[in-house]
Amino acid sequence: MKRIIFLCLGVILTPTVRAEERSYDIVVYGGTSAAVTTAVQARKLGKTVAIVCPENHLGGLTSSGLGWTDSGKKEAIGGISRDFYHRVWKHYQKPQAWRWQPQAEFGNRNQGGPSARGDGRTMWVFEPHVAEAIFEELIAEHEIPVFRDQWLDRTPLENSAENSQRTVGVVMEGRRIKAIATVDGNTYVARAFVDATYEGDLLAAAGVSFHVGREANSVYDEQWNGIQVGTLHHKHWFNHPVDPYRVAGDPASGLLAGVSAEPPGVKGEGDHRVQAYCFRMCLSKSPENRVAFPKPDGYDADQYALLLRVFDYGWREAFEKFDMMPNYKTDTNNHGPFSTDFIGENYDYPEASYERRAEIVRAHEIYQKGMMYFLANDPRVPAEVQESMNEWGLPTDEFKDNGGWPHQIYVREARRMIGSYVMTEHDCLDSKVTPDSIGMGSYTLDSHNVQRYITPEGFVQNEGDIGVHTPRPYEIALGAILPKRDECENLVVPVCVSSSHIAFGSIRMEPVFMILGHSAATVLHLALERDQAVQEVEYASIRKQLLEDGQVLELEERGANRSRSLPGVVVDDRQAELLGNWQGSSTNPPFVDSGYHHNGKVADSQTRAVYRAELAPGRYEVRLSWSQNANRASNVPVLIQHKDQKTRVSINQKTKPGGDGLFHSLGKFDFGPSAVVEIGTQDTDGYVILDSVQFLPISE
Repeated sequence: MKRIIFLCLGVILTPTVRAEERSYDIVVYGGTSAAVTTAVQARKLGKTVAIVCPENHLGGLTSSGLGWTDSGKKEAIGGISRDFYHRVWKHYQKPQAWRWQPQAEFGNRNQGGPSARGDGRTMWVFEPHVAEAIFEELIAEHEIPVFRDQWLDRTPLENSAENSQRTVGVVMEGRRIKAIATVDGNTYVARAFVDATYEGDLLAAAGVSFHVGREANSVYDEQWNGIQVGTLHHKHWFNHPVDPYRVAGDPASGLLAGVSAEPPGVKGEGDHRVQAYCFRMCLSKSPENRVAFPKPDGYDADQYALLLRVFDYGWREAFEKFDMMPNYKTDTNNHGPFSTDFIGENYDYPEASYERRAEIVRAHEIYQKGMMYFLANDPRVPAEVQESMNEWGLPTDEFKDNGGWPHQIYVREARRMIGSYVMTEHDCLDSKVTPDSIGMGSYTLDSHNVQRYITPEGFVQNEGDIGVHTPRPYEIALGAILPKRDECENLVVPVCVSSSHIAFGSIRMEPVFMILGHSAATVLHLALERDQAVQEVEYASIRKQLLEDGQVLELEERGANRSRSLPGVVVDDRQAELLGNWQGSSTNPPFVDSGYHHNGKVADSQTRAVYRAELAPGRYEVRLSWSQNANRASNVPVLIQHKDQKTRVSINQKTKPGGDGLFHSLGKFDFGPSAVVEIGTQDTDGYVILDSVQFLPISE
């Protein structure tokens, strides 16, 4: 049999000598951080449980380079997830943990004190091998068997009239999974199952509905889903004109590597494309603990010609996301218009065969290793960048069985279940009440770039990068981890949760996956105790157990001005149409919801914001909020469109809003069924702030 190297999981698929059958209360498929917390909670509640996973290394991205924790509000993290970060803190209190760097030099960075529940201090940055050791410690403490290098058999099930996506690796009886089988013939029987993979292979093989790609905004009445041409939220776009052709100005010469000739599509429409993947490299600056960036087989310097053009216009932010961890190491993430994200090269990964996934992962590895080698060695790279890059290398004490390279590629998004409840941006942005909380998220609505295209003007641009602040920690619904009952009754899904693309952009953080794994095990425990379908379990019982075990299910922020709690109709900056380059911030309170946007002092006719509201016809007082500061503009132009008329006013944002200190009245106006307020920047003399516009009805 040909050996298939699947580098993202660091394993080799080979047949075993003898197939076996094993039986448990719960089988968890996958080796992610969520898989570990699910299994641990199941054991704590007295269930027999096993982890069956393709990986040889437990922990997913948490133990594969993502040591700079993307978490949002730390106080929203509880249960076994929080215990993991407490164990990280305990590890770094040991002198022997500081092999390459004095502890005093690193200090108390990224540490947190005990929560209100008194559950110990935490630390939110860590080395990959430390995370993996903690996961293995948890597994050993609770005597959980782990069967590694076990790949679900995804061979299509012949003559399956019910569901064409079913596979021979999932044995079902009615709407319940009875057993799963792996490619080497092993069988794992259980009363209940968990899909804790990044790809959603088990849920798909069981015939559960899922989605890949971006839904159109119209599907869930969202704003930030679908194609987002012209949305430029972060610094990951081309802010100077860059020619896309191998010979500048000559289309006949062909496109530079990494640029697509396909049109990007229409803003707001759905597509099949998936946000970009990369490896979260752990780099070392310690001379005694690093090796030079290797030149990978298949290296092609032409892949990075576009990066040279970015350097040509003066870009020098190559080190912006070298986030420091203990012992002079980094968690290195994508940053800028051309970086470690291999944009456009992962579209078929979610549903691909194991062999095809291996090819995709290998291509990503060659691209990313090649880029690091290019930056460190190619003479065309700016000298100051190259000199600094050569102070870094791959660590000798991480990923020892993989040459210092992460075991797991960063699968930011693959399949997403369509389950009993679909989380959308409305849940994350606090514009609706989310039912039956089993945990909380709080990170920004975040998507990396999805495609790189040619603009109508003939220049290169990226598309898909989104960053929208959430106004507060939000609840995650029980139904988001449950399939529809008519599809499967004994499966829970804590990773590929039921959510829209843009909601998943916030949910998809490793601490949240661990939270949802903990809660998933609790649901299964109660379902098994009562011999119920997972969809039948009474929420009150789930809630009671979760709270007893330290999960955080609600968290009201003090002093928050929540738009949905304010009178009248409030349109926040998150809901406005932002034209030009606006930057999000929450540095200077007070503000409505999660923060505000500013223009970076760019003053031109293109940089503006349009607020639209649907109103019951009548008379309204229009009010504007901003956070006052001496560096604000004193002459902000505001245009109010009301009942076939336009009124222009100028606002001084150096001063505090009048009245209640949050909103300033722009006047009283008669409106038809719609209203438009536009804030401009042209000829302004400081920072222009976008926060909320409020329409207060006036009783005659």
